[in-house]
Amino acid sequence: MRRRITASLTALACATPLAIAAASPVQAATDHHVLLISVDGLHAADLRRYVATHPGSALAALSRRGTTYTDARGSEPSDSFPGLLALVTGGTPRSTGVYYDDSYDRRLSPPGSGCATVGTEVVFDESIDRDPDALDGGGGIDPAKLPLDPAKGCTPVYPHQFLRTNTVFEVARQAGLRTAWSDKHPAYDLVNGPSGKGVQDAYNPEINAVAGTAATEGYDDLKAAAVRNEIDGKDHAGTHTVGVPAVFGLNFQAVSVAQKDAAGGYTDGGRAPSAELADALEHTDRSIGALLARLTARGLDKSTQVILTAKHGQSPTDRAKLKLVDKKLLTTAVNGVTPGLVAQTTADDVALLWLTDHSKAQAAAAALRAHAGELNIDRVLVGKDITRRFGNPAKDSRTPDVMVLPRPGTVYAKPGATKIAEHGGFSADDTHVALLVAGPGVPRGEEVDDRVTTTQVAPTIVRFLGLDPRSLDAVRAEHTRVLPKQ
Repeated sequence: MRRRITASLTALACATPLAIAAASPVQAATDHHVLLISVDGLHAADLRRYVATHPGSALAALSRRGTTYTDARGSEPSDSFPGLLALVTGGTPRSTGVYYDDSYDRRLSPPGSGCATVGTEVVFDESIDRDPDALDGGGGIDPAKLPLDPAKGCTPVYPHQFLRTNTVFEVARQAGLRTAWSDKHPAYDLVNGPSGKGVQDAYNPEINAVAGTAATEGYDDLKAAAVRNEIDGKDHAGTHTVGVPAVFGLNFQAVSVAQKDAAGGYTDGGRAPSAELADALEHTDRSIGALLARLTARGLDKSTQVILTAKHGQSPTDRAKLKLVDKKLLTTAVNGVTPGLVAQTTADDVALLWLTDHSKAQAAAAALRAHAGELNIDRVLVGKDITRRFGNPAKDSRTPDVMVLPRPGTVYAKPGATKIAEHGGFSADDTHVALLVAGPGVPRGEEVDDRVTTTQVAPTIVRFLGLDPRSLDAVRAEHTRVLPKQ
């Protein structure tokens, strides 16, 4: 039987950042490694169910070796960008300045505009590739598709330059340690951090080049092979011997794709995976097992902390709760206050709205509430509700003026959409994610039931490497704590 821990976090909550720093070594542990794995879409319930029903699986073996956090919560919004940044910066959008992969900045200018206008949508997905249909993105990011910064000579803004805080990769690099990461778009240049130099060995094949769960499993295999090469001390291509990274890892996409596919998702009211989702989970488990086996074969299992989690969940898990709503209706409702009031609407199972006139934010919120039935709205955040959590939209060029939290199960989409789930929202299905840590010094086979957040992963990584968690900008700004029992 697994031991369960429900330790009070009162003392930790009262600890000052200086107390954390005082307890943290400052000499890098050059023989330590952290393998960070994000299984995008993996809920805490998915992990629990899979371990229970597959006792011989890699995930079950990992859980017996480590500590599972049963009430871990991901970022809000739960988009992939803030979800990953929570893990590698220790911060929320309040400090990172990154709300979504499709957002807005009131101080930047549109691509190709010559900075003739100010205020632009900022999109960092496959659309900024030279060729979004090619696995290598056609050679990566096309600078002509990037927003421009009038304050810096109207130069293109790359994803890493958009991030306001440093990353665990940058902290490791500054300590002379090697880093690597693999993700789903060239736009994941983001995790290089403001220096642009955080990740020495980046491998970000374009997921837009494949379609469907089976093809995504093959796509995931490419990244898993790259990480196995890195465990062998080579670069991701397996060409050059460079040494095992101190911080490295990848994200798996097949589970997320299967959760959203009309033939996939969950059955039995969200309590069991469909055949398609079960296959994605099993494929991902085998891939993780191969990584763990390679660590053991190379004698690295005793010096490597493995962190398995998810950037985000997926909503709804119960297909009966799914309600698709035309996302254009959000913009129409707000523009009814004043034509052209909406500067940008980003909507999935949440909606973020940036306005051309901040003084009309309350009126925009009232217009949305007036259409709450049609738009399936639960809450509208505006004014103090946003400022308290994210900062003041009147002062911060990135903060949305209005946020719409729909009723659970709502997905804002284009008419005719066939997906059955999405992420981005604040609901439990979106944010209650898997989190399992195994490795040296970690209690074995235990569960922690206290609520934790994925922002706590970043300072935990840094401390395991023998470095100071307060070297992370967001940790200082948000007083982020190391995970308990670490």
